[in-house]
Amino acid sequence: MEQRGWIAIGRLAKDTGTNVETIRYYERVGLLPAPPRSEGGYRLYRVEHLKRLNFIRRARGLGFSIGEIRRLLRLGDERKRPCAEVRIVAEAHLKDVQAKIVDLRRMERVLKATVARCADGGGTHCPLIDALYRDDPDRRPATPQLN
Repeated sequence: MEQRGWIAIGRLAKDTGTNVETIRYYERVGLLPAPPRSEGGYRLYRVEHLKRLNFIRRARGLGFSIGEIRRLLRLGDERKRPCAEVRIVAEAHLKDVQAKIVDLRRMERVLKATVARCADGGGTHCPLIDALYRDDPDRRPATPQLN
């Protein structure tokens, strides 16, 4: 269902590579403004929705959280486009990404060492299973929460 200048949700999904349910979710959480509806109740989007959805998808692809995207969209919607504030959001996200990279490298080292101990795959004793049961000396034990 398309009217002049309007895009149906299925077409929007196809054009952006976004699942229809994801589009509805972005509407529910306020990232994508709710579109008007046709007389039959169908959502009718405009090119502005498509552009905003592409922005959201690109930001999600870079790992920005919904909250960060909301803030970036708000900043982008402002006419003066406060680049300094955008930079603050991006720098904080960059620090998070760098911390994740450090964690991933640590995981890679542990997995490589553990897989190497299982190299021959023979026998019934598995060092990988043992390693997963073992306490991690790099982590503090969790204190149980009683409520």
